[in-house]
Amino acid sequence: MPIRLTPLDPTGADREALISFMTSQSFPCHVRTDPTAAQIAEAIDDGAYADEDHASFWIDSDADGRIGFFRLEDLSDDAPLFDLRLNAAHRGRGLATDVLRVATDHVFTTMPEVNRFEGQTREDNIAMRRVFVRCGWVQEAYYREGWPTDDGRLLASVAYSVLRRDWRDGTVTPVVWDPPREA
Repeated sequence: MPIRLTPLDPTGADREALISFMTSQSFPCHVRTDPTAAQIAEAIDDGAYADEDHASFWIDSDADGRIGFFRLEDLSDDAPLFDLRLNAAHRGRGLATDVLRVATDHVFTTMPEVNRFEGQTREDNIAMRRVFVRCGWVQEAYYREGWPTDDGRLLASVAYSVLRRDWRDGTVTPVVWDPPREA
């Protein structure tokens, strides 16, 4: 099932569709699970969807049409991050694996200065954590109580990355954990 990232224009032709997508459903594993139209409009106006640090895309599928939204963040850094949101009707079908593979290919084929591509998710988002592993990404950090939830809890934020050389060679370079020795 071929997946494509289709560039979108959040300040122009795609503004209303983006606001509608972001507010028409809940995103339970994101910091803001139920954003309002005003919050999304303000973020668009502030450049959070398109500026020197952000690029936004629709996720399109040959089989299912438009299935979600994808945003690259920290583009002025040499290690961008991403935000992936699938439409609720398309979750739980393994599509995020295809999306992350396509996005990783996009980053490393269009951004020669990028050596690392990074992502984070909540500790309880087991599905996304499995997606990272399936795609050859490596867990690099576990930030205890680093992810606030709408109900006031603090969950861990789990960070993953893939290196250009691993993407290119089809390998996975594991993290070597070497705790300091007591003196």
